Amino acid sequence: MSDRTDGRSTHMSKPAAADSDAHPRSGVVIHPGATVHPSAAITGEVELADGVTIGPFCMLDGRIRIGSGTRLIGHVTILGDTEIGQGNVLHPNVVIGDEPQDLGYTGGPRRVAIGNRNVFREGVTIHRGSEHGEVTIIGDGNFFMQNSHAAHDCRVGNSAIIAGGALLAGWVEVGDRALVSGNCVVHQYTRIGRLAMMRGLSRTSRDVPPFCIMDLTHTLRGINVVGLRRAGFDAKTIRALRDAFNGLFGVRQNLKLALTRLETAGPHPAEVDELIAFVRGSKRGVAFGPRVGAVGDSDE
Repeated sequence: MSDRTDGRSTHMSKPAAADSDAHPRSGVVIHPGATVHPSAAITGEVELADGVTIGPFCMLDGRIRIGSGTRLIGHVTILGDTEIGQGNVLHPNVVIGDEPQDLGYTGGPRRVAIGNRNVFREGVTIHRGSEHGEVTIIGDGNFFMQNSHAAHDCRVGNSAIIAGGALLAGWVEVGDRALVSGNCVVHQYTRIGRLAMMRGLSRTSRDVPPFCIMDLTHTLRGINVVGLRRAGFDAKTIRALRDAFNGLFGVRQNLKLALTRLETAGPHPAEVDELIAFVRGSKRGVAFGPRVGAVGDSDE
């Protein structure tokens, strides 16, 4: 049996805690089948499940649990109280669990919780919860492209794409299968709905409703038809969402009155009800329709 805490070995045949005399850092538990490069530095209460791979020059420091099959390619840093599930891939220079960029943070025990089968490309940063929060949550099957960022207390659902250079400020919520395109910026406390799409270089300080496309500065353009088709939505549902979008955002109007008209025109498919509920539940207000008519849906 060998232990990477002395800086020499690459593999453990059984948990480090099984031989506390030889391995004084007994908080480090490396299960059979986990592989650790000799240049990696691991301290704290770290548990690596079977099949975990820790590549060259990685640093793990804190209370950290990593699930089976997760791979840190190299030069990855994981800090704080962080749990990472199974089958994730972390590319070079990813940093998970560092302190929030919050001037009020005083070092409290805040967390990051990451699910399964996520990909974090080069330079991605995911920060732990803030002084007034608790945990930053990333679900399953998400794809964070190079140099994207999720700040403290964000909630990212499942199968979302956060493209290169996109920045999510604190407390942002991103729904399942949403797409935040390259170099987009999202203001704190903003919600991005399920299967919504932010076009590249856009920015928002208002909620982006589910199934919608947004560009420029929180301007809605239509329904995300391509994304809906790829997700298996039928033509009837897409048509109902288009009609609902035009009723709410086709022209700028009193949104409360438009919601009431849409609700009384029901019944609607569940997705239209979801759109209505999202708009009703907005605290920041939702993105606007275009000033002169809807530009139309995306067929890109």
